[in-house]
Amino acid sequence: MNNTLEFQRYGVAGALEAIEKRVLTQVYTWMTLGLALTGAIAYFVADSPALVGTLVQNRWLFWVLLFVELGLVWVIGGMIDRLSAATAAGLFFLYSAINGITLSSIFLVYNLGSIAGVFLITAGTFGIMSLYGLTTKRDLTSIGNILFMALIGIVIAGLVNLFIQSSVFGFIISLIGVVVFVGLTAYDSQKIKEMAASALDGESEGKIAVLGSLTLYLDFINLFLMLLRLFGGSRSDD
Repeated sequence: MNNTLEFQRYGVAGALEAIEKRVLTQVYTWMTLGLALTGAIAYFVADSPALVGTLVQNRWLFWVLLFVELGLVWVIGGMIDRLSAATAAGLFFLYSAINGITLSSIFLVYNLGSIAGVFLITAGTFGIMSLYGLTTKRDLTSIGNILFMALIGIVIAGLVNLFIQSSVFGFIISLIGVVVFVGLTAYDSQKIKEMAASALDGESEGKIAVLGSLTLYLDFINLFLMLLRLFGGSRSDD
C-alpha cells in the first residue's frame, strides 16, 4: 500500500505506528537471519580442515575478503538510493555470508562453550539497549555523535595495536569498545525508528529496513567480538 493512502485512511498517528512496526519487524528479522547465516558459515568453515587450510595458507585471501566486506558496507550505506530494496537485501546477506568466512577463526581460537556464553550475554545486552533506544523519550543524538568519535578512536587504536601487539592495550580497547557499542545499539535503534517515518512506500520501507539491519548487525557483531576478547576461553585451556 502507498503510505500516503495509509495516512489518509488511518490518520497520522495510526499510519506512523503501522509503518514503524513493519519496518522494525523487517529490521530485526533480517538482522537475525544475517547473524544466523554468519554463524552457520563460520562454524562450517572452521569445521572443515580443507577450508581452514586454504585460509591459513593464503593470507591474501583473508584480506581480499575483508576489503570486499568493506566495499559491500560502502555500497549498501552510500548507494542505497540507487539500489532496489531486493538488491540491497541480497548484498546484506552476501556480506553476512562473507563475514562468516572471516569470523570462522573464532572457533579455532575460543572454545565452543565460551562462544555460546558470550553470545547469550551479547544477545541479552543488545536486546535491553535496543529496547531502551526504541522506547526512551530522550534524544540520543548528542550521545551518538560522541560514541561515533570514540568509534573512530577505537579503529585507529586497533590499527596501532596490530603493530605493537600489546595485550594490555588490546584489553583496554575491548573495554572501551563494549561501552561504545552498547551505547551505539541504543542510539542506532532510536535512529532507525525515526527513519521509518520517512518511508513513502514499500520500496523505501525495504531500503530503510536493509540499512537498519546492517547497522544493528554491525553493532551486535562488534559487541560480541569485544566481549569475546574479554571473556572468551581459549581452546588451549581445554
